Amino acid sequence: MSHHRLAPNVHEHNNALEEALGALRSELELPGPYPEHAVRDAEAAVAALELPSHDLTGVDFVTIDPASSTDLDQALFIEADGGGYHVLYAIADVPAFVKPGGPLDQETRRRGQTFYAPDGRIPLHPEVISEGAGSLLPGQECPAFVWDFRLDGNADVTSASVRRARMRSRAKLSYRGAQAQLDAGGASPVLQLLKEVGLKRVELERARDGASLNMPEQEIVQLPDGGYRIAAAPQLPVEDWNAQISLMTGMAAAQIMLDGQVGILRTMPAPDERSLNHFKLQTEALGKPWDGEVSYGEYLRSLDPTEPRQLAIMHSAGMLFRGASYTAFDGSVPEAAIQAAIGAAYAHTTAPLRRLVDRFVLVICEALSNGGNVPGWAREALPSLPEIMAGSDQLASRMERMALDTVEAALLVNHIGQEFDAIVISGSKPQKDNGNGNNGRNGNGKNGNGNGGSGIIQVAEPAVTARCAGDLESGTKVRVRLLSSNIATREVHFELVG
Repeated sequence: MSHHRLAPNVHEHNNALEEALGALRSELELPGPYPEHAVRDAEAAVAALELPSHDLTGVDFVTIDPASSTDLDQALFIEADGGGYHVLYAIADVPAFVKPGGPLDQETRRRGQTFYAPDGRIPLHPEVISEGAGSLLPGQECPAFVWDFRLDGNADVTSASVRRARMRSRAKLSYRGAQAQLDAGGASPVLQLLKEVGLKRVELERARDGASLNMPEQEIVQLPDGGYRIAAAPQLPVEDWNAQISLMTGMAAAQIMLDGQVGILRTMPAPDERSLNHFKLQTEALGKPWDGEVSYGEYLRSLDPTEPRQLAIMHSAGMLFRGASYTAFDGSVPEAAIQAAIGAAYAHTTAPLRRLVDRFVLVICEALSNGGNVPGWAREALPSLPEIMAGSDQLASRMERMALDTVEAALLVNHIGQEFDAIVISGSKPQKDNGNGNNGRNGNGKNGNGNGGSGIIQVAEPAVTARCAGDLESGTKVRVRLLSSNIATREVHFELVG
């Protein structure tokens, strides 16, 4: 992981950065403090909570999350089951705390999801729920929707059901800690089986031509001195294995709702020929050509994000993951029910503390799984959820991109006139932007100087991406000069040297 600190002698720039990041809240009209009447509604729900009668507190559940997380949605237990596996996956019972039509329900529909702003989290639910009674914290008895899976020896699902239960997590594990235990050979049986099942689920993903774009995660981290840095690191293997359990649950939820002909799916069309052809050209330019003989998912799995040219290919691959949306249905099954990147029907159901739609999916699946009636309030909400979630997703993406651009501008502000080594992620050669949008950065405000060609570069140190003026060829290593960097406007201008 590479850490980039602001120079200690630029306190005025630190202040400008803090002001610019703080301004994002008002500029994007992000939700403010939680309304008091909604907080009171949440507190009353916590006080009146009755735990489910079905008792699974004897099961050794564990949670695996980033070390700093306190809003814990999922807890896992796996055991061997003959020649296969038995998986219990507990998901926070957020519906137990939200009265339909009440102040809390209305506020969560206004927010749509938790926003992770650089100057603090903006939660979907009040902390009394999201970091208290509703979070699957270790040692705390919690209500949960517990998914019960039976898997065969290949980790393929043979049966899946979900019911409400009380549970208690035994331990809060971090990704790094869990990976360290696995690497050292001293991991618990649950972690060892997670690795075993996760690897087999990856093979099943390959078999159905599923694809994952595991970009190195970038996080804006505030420093003790008030400055910021951008932390980036490839995902750990245990993160992928843990994600496979979540994907398996989302696929099971989708199938239950399709069988019951009511619910809401996360759908995405397959990439069109134009996007695929453009991507092939990019891979050729970047020195690792994809000939289409293997699936694009298999090709993406072969990429190494620590190698600059292959990281550039992963940036270019974003064009293959477009068009994701939410598809609600009631009474008939939608024709376009597949999430193409997953290679199956899929629904969001494992993060109800942080994402609104999951609350409805859980309630619908629990009713259908146990032969009950889907609650009227959940059915009535279905038509409105796609628009709520689409607007929330767009807002979160804009905030993340603008925040990162702001910090990148701050990292560069003391280096105007200096030269840097960079690699061209997307250039004006061998092909100009054909409308796929690959030569831009989704409206981030970083523009070239308008003279001649331009493209997107990845600067080696500090690790930032920006638009650069000049005749640029994708995949080439170049020398660039920083012309300007403006924290307030998030604009960074480079030019090609020589």
